[in-house]
Amino acid sequence: MEDIVIRQESLSAGEYIDFLKRTDLGSQYPKERFRERIETLVNHVSISLAARNADGLLIGVLFGLTDFAYWLYVTDLGVDRNYTRQGIGRKLMKTAHEIAGGEKNIAVYLIANENVVPFYEKIGMKKADDVMQYNKIDWTEFVVE
Repeated sequence: MEDIVIRQESLSAGEYIDFLKRTDLGSQYPKERFRERIETLVNHVSISLAARNADGLLIGVLFGLTDFAYWLYVTDLGVDRNYTRQGIGRKLMKTAHEIAGGEKNIAVYLIANENVVPFYEKIGMKKADDVMQYNKIDWTEFVVE
């Protein structure tokens, strides 16, 4: 991980969509108005972290919403399939938590795909059943290609 740099950085919708093609993260998005919604996402997140390799290729992303006082909601955390199991996801989470205010002040929440629950449990997160939901959206699943 010595050649990988993580920093706060705004991403373009195009670069993020290209990144999604190299991860399993894209399956969380509905097909409807996909590009428009991705543009809104990259332009409005409170925390936008990019992990890049020595060549500048985007290999990891974390987007989060925070009030910088009590909570951080991680909307996106993904790592390029060719760079998994190198500690990048863990480092992105730690960096976002620090930016938001640190583990003594900030509670972290997210919605996890069942396939990645073991990763989140490994970094100390626990499943919760006290989250409320309001969702009237009809979503058409698709794969970002």
